Amino acid sequence: MILQPVLHPLLLVLLCAPVVFVVVREIVSRSLSERSETKRPDPPTRSGSTPRWLWPLRLLIVLLAFVMLLRPGIPGGTSQTLATDTDIVLVVDSTASIVAEDWNGDEPRLTGVRADVQAIVDEYPGARFALITFDASAQLRLPLTTDATALMSSLEVMRPEVTDQSRGSSIGIANRMLADTLSAAAKSSPDRSRMVFYFGDGEQTASSEPESFGSSAKYVDGGAVFGYGTAEGGPMMKTTGRGDDASTGSGSGGEYIEYQGAPARSVIDEDALRTIAQELGVEYQHRTADTAPQLPEAPTSTTDYSSSGEVGNVIELYWILALALVALLAVELARATMLVTRMRGLAASATEGGDR
Repeated sequence: MILQPVLHPLLLVLLCAPVVFVVVREIVSRSLSERSETKRPDPPTRSGSTPRWLWPLRLLIVLLAFVMLLRPGIPGGTSQTLATDTDIVLVVDSTASIVAEDWNGDEPRLTGVRADVQAIVDEYPGARFALITFDASAQLRLPLTTDATALMSSLEVMRPEVTDQSRGSSIGIANRMLADTLSAAAKSSPDRSRMVFYFGDGEQTASSEPESFGSSAKYVDGGAVFGYGTAEGGPMMKTTGRGDDASTGSGSGGEYIEYQGAPARSVIDEDALRTIAQELGVEYQHRTADTAPQLPEAPTSTTDYSSSGEVGNVIELYWILALALVALLAVELARATMLVTRMRGLAASATEGGDR
């Protein structure tokens, strides 16, 4: 038997004990009263008193409610699991160009990034995910975790750098943070493989040459570089960080960034992205809204349903107690309805007698 109480057991005892005390005291009091009356030569009848069985019934109701709140169960339920013994690091561009509007027509590129990350989460169930974003600097937004919901939430609230504070960015600025993250993962879990997915447009706006990701290659067992954007480019809205413009990734409202009196356009640099893919030892893919990402197989075995084993569950039993409790409460309700009906009948009879 396994108990999973909805509240701390001591708190449940404190809640139920006063009610039990009152009911038990009433039962004992009535029992003693009936014994004293039976010793009299002519014991009085108590036709209008509460039935003898009612108070034990009420005690049973309280006890059933107490046990039900303890949520008893028995082991034996099983569920199958699917797990991927892989650590996946996502490196996402968070510069102003990530909201350039040339995804699926005129949607921000960030919309495509979020959709592709969701596809990766679905493809590698049970994997651990880390999220690194980069603009003027790199930031580890989410350390390795199996919580895919936290990963998607981090992407939903991610905001590009503020336009007025932008001083140019490098597409390789996350190289050191990526290498450190992969190195730490390799040391803590050497048996797990590691994958890297890079999301960006390859647009180098810093005056220096892009840093190399070569130092991370020895830790990478698979992944891909995903490129977003078009050769024609897309306009970019100004980002303020207030959540009311392109920083939300919605691509609606606000003002566009201008260059020499015309809307500035961000274009994809696929050569730069292919260079990053070569440095990491992974494939490059140009992403568009009308195609699904081609995701590689996990480099280590993905445990399937047959070999993953079964995770013990608990078969809940509280519903049986709930049914019994409903039945007992129905008896109380029926008796209360009968008494109300009888009292109304007596009141009507008294009224008719007074009118005569």
